[in-house]
Amino acid sequence: MQTILDFLFKKEVYLPILYIVLGIVLYFIGKSIMTRVFAIKLKHHDNQNRAKTIQLLLQNIMKYIIGAFVILAILTVYGIDVKAILAGLGIAGLVLGLALQDTIKDFLSGMTIILENQYMIGDTIEVNGFKGEVIFLGLKTTRIKHYEGEVMIISNRNITQVINYSAEPSLAIVDVSISYESDIALVEKTLASLAKKLTKELPKIKGEVQSLGINEMGDSALIYRMVVPAEPMQHYEVEREMRKQIKLALDQEHIKIPYPQIEVYHGK
Repeated sequence: MQTILDFLFKKEVYLPILYIVLGIVLYFIGKSIMTRVFAIKLKHHDNQNRAKTIQLLLQNIMKYIIGAFVILAILTVYGIDVKAILAGLGIAGLVLGLALQDTIKDFLSGMTIILENQYMIGDTIEVNGFKGEVIFLGLKTTRIKHYEGEVMIISNRNITQVINYSAEPSLAIVDVSISYESDIALVEKTLASLAKKLTKELPKIKGEVQSLGINEMGDSALIYRMVVPAEPMQHYEVEREMRKQIKLALDQEHIKIPYPQIEVYHGK
């Protein structure tokens, strides 16, 4: 029993454990402080996704810094000259730089993505033909989740071209087919009135609903077009609600929406 106690109380045993525990505690304290600070800022921040991404980046940097200090502290316990190691980092850094070129490129690309605000966590982007929501953005990799559930993990250095669907408002476009026999004046009045109503009632839009008039003269119908800028990636939901309200308005005014019909003649 005494032998075990003597072993546990050796500084080579308990100090490394103490430094590791201290590093973990410091990390979680720092993470908690960052979470509280950013929680306050997020309430007044226009781009919450950007703020969350910066928070995650700072947490990762803090983790690496604390880890480096813990390793150096443990090395001093075993009598290793840390100063000599730090002095030799110039040559070692060159060697590591050559060996870890891809990792360094990932880090630099990750910093560029964040600083240039190319995309953030929560954005919908497309990379190399894969489209989905950004669920993680780190210094080394980006994770993109497809709407069907697949997750692509891609190194930041390989993201050379990206389409960001969340950077700007989306445009909701609804084409309305109207029978040629309909009263054009009544149709335009109905759609104009509906546009004003939808502007006040539709959620997730970023401007006024506009009725642009006749957009096309089809084979069996006049095609009217209505448009409105919507929140990024919310145009599909806006379009569905617009179609519903358009149908109700047209029915109320007895304006016909044409549909394919077949006339059958019975010859004598």
